[in-house]
Amino acid sequence: MSTIERAARAAGPTRSVPWRTDARLSGILFLCAGAFVFSLQDIVIKWISGTYPITQVLTIRCIVAIGPLLLILAWDGGFGGLRTRRLGLQILRGGCLFLSYTAYYLAIAALPLAEAVALFYSAPLFILALSVPLLGERVGPRQWLAVLVGFLGMLVVCRPGIGMFEPAALFSMASAFVYAVGQVLARDLGRTERASVMTFYHNLVNLTAASAIGLLAGSGTYARFAHPSLQFLLRGWVAPGLRDLLIMAATGLIAAFGSWCLTNAYRVTAANVVAPFEYSAILWATSWGFLVWGERPAAVVLLGIAMIVAAGLYVLRAAPARA
Repeated sequence: MSTIERAARAAGPTRSVPWRTDARLSGILFLCAGAFVFSLQDIVIKWISGTYPITQVLTIRCIVAIGPLLLILAWDGGFGGLRTRRLGLQILRGGCLFLSYTAYYLAIAALPLAEAVALFYSAPLFILALSVPLLGERVGPRQWLAVLVGFLGMLVVCRPGIGMFEPAALFSMASAFVYAVGQVLARDLGRTERASVMTFYHNLVNLTAASAIGLLAGSGTYARFAHPSLQFLLRGWVAPGLRDLLIMAATGLIAAFGSWCLTNAYRVTAANVVAPFEYSAILWATSWGFLVWGERPAAVVLLGIAMIVAAGLYVLRAAPARA
């Protein structure tokens, strides 16, 4: 059991735990690591979105992730934590994250990667807003201002125009909101549940939901829509070649490690401390866009990224010592 867990359990359910500098730094590092790992998955998802259905990709990913997650469970205190008394909340959080990631992947299928990622990363603003009424966390006016500056930076990166009315943009924004709900639930669950246990249940819900939707979609009878997002959702399953199978399987390893990092971030540190560092994924999306697809960010996009990073760093400096 970690020091943070012991302190939380000793304090009892009605008392808050002081978040020390080392705990805040750990949460931020977990968050940044998770954002980087999942950025690799975005490349894979966008690449295969024109051939395979998202339900098939998620099902393969979740099956592969079971092995690593069991090893993480064994290393992180054993399997006893799976006998949770908060099963309903675990399933609710898993369902929120399933809806969030599925909507996000559907957006990636139709939007440029940088635009889809930037829209999704309005999530920290939702997380801050939800952390106040649901968790009782304090958010000062200067923190709100800093996050709003980050939001403006996101708009600069997106350069809103006619393209923003692409229906897939709604998938990305809805994904951001549901993701925020899921991570606020992680913050609440983390007072009694280990990160590895939450990640295991998240993977189990994903596997169940993705395979069920895949069965309902059948052979692709409903995939008659011209829109690439709906085709990605309703396309029939296809027998993959060995290379594609290995690539999809790799997303399982990414999901296991990335989900564990993100869950730990919101478990050990106040949501309003780590949330702004979700923006780091925009940096990775911009980098992968250049390296993989040859996209060269315009000067105005770099300005927006600078605003986002500066806002996140300010929130770290101004964050309160207690959650």
